[in-house]
Amino acid sequence: MDRWTSTNGSSVAQNLTLRCPSCGAGLNFLPDRVSCLNETCIYSADAFPLVEGQPVLIDFADTIFPRSNYEQGNGAVFRRDLSRAGLRSRLHVLVNGTNPVAAKNCELFLKLTKKERKCPRVLVVGGGAIGLGADKLYSDPGVELIGTDVYASPYTSLLCDAHKLPFESGTLDGVWIQAVLEHVLDPAAVVAEVHRVLKPNGLVYAETPFIQQVHERAYDFTRFTKSGHRWLFRRFEEISSGTVTGPAIALLWSIRYLLLALGAGKIFSRVISLLFFWIRYLDLLCNPKQAADAAGGVFFLGRRSEAELSALSLLKYYEG
Repeated sequence: MDRWTSTNGSSVAQNLTLRCPSCGAGLNFLPDRVSCLNETCIYSADAFPLVEGQPVLIDFADTIFPRSNYEQGNGAVFRRDLSRAGLRSRLHVLVNGTNPVAAKNCELFLKLTKKERKCPRVLVVGGGAIGLGADKLYSDPGVELIGTDVYASPYTSLLCDAHKLPFESGTLDGVWIQAVLEHVLDPAAVVAEVHRVLKPNGLVYAETPFIQQVHERAYDFTRFTKSGHRWLFRRFEEISSGTVTGPAIALLWSIRYLLLALGAGKIFSRVISLLFFWIRYLDLLCNPKQAADAAGGVFFLGRRSEAELSALSLLKYYEG
């Protein structure tokens, strides 16, 4: 398995024990196939596929991603602009701006994980493309970064469904899960998996939409208020939380999707929304408390804990 490497070139096999996402048993890695060592498991005989040399460690009996997705191409359901150089990506940044919140939180995330371990092992869930503001996470040579997604890219080491992470419990120092939880069927199950694979005091950073229209079409399911997001991560000690994008950017999204609903095409609606790009600067003037009630997205940075946030404290959390 030496050819399945982390994004900084280190071998995933040398440092991690991967497991079968179906039964939890060990895996047998051969040059042309990956199979489960448990002879009673379906994936013992019916091996996991490989895509672009990366193992697809997905339990196809319990997922929305069929095996047929991986018989051709890289497994992506949609066209992906990994370079952010395409017209759509440029228009998105021009209208909505970059993500300075994620960039600031990324620096803190790296600083804190390095306090726990000299070369922290960080899993990126949904890491097929570099998230806005997460560039330093990928460029830092002092981090062992393991990128995963449901499609293969230069930034992934293996493919998996976040509902069943194919990693041993307590083996990771950090998990970065940016703009992912809206695309999973059961966010609570995914967060439970994040909790499981993290070491004691391991860190998690998550960004999730609140007021944002459907994107990724049929693969978009859930939204969270700031309080709802905190409850999702109730088995984590909070380090910081807040809004990623405010009401102004949420309004920009609404303008574009209103145009789409009125019959405007995708390109036309994006071009017209350029006329209103200035609206996003109003977020700089917003009261943080009020902005959280109408934010486009929220973030949470926390530390793995065995204690659990109580329901009553969640009410105080909103006021605080």
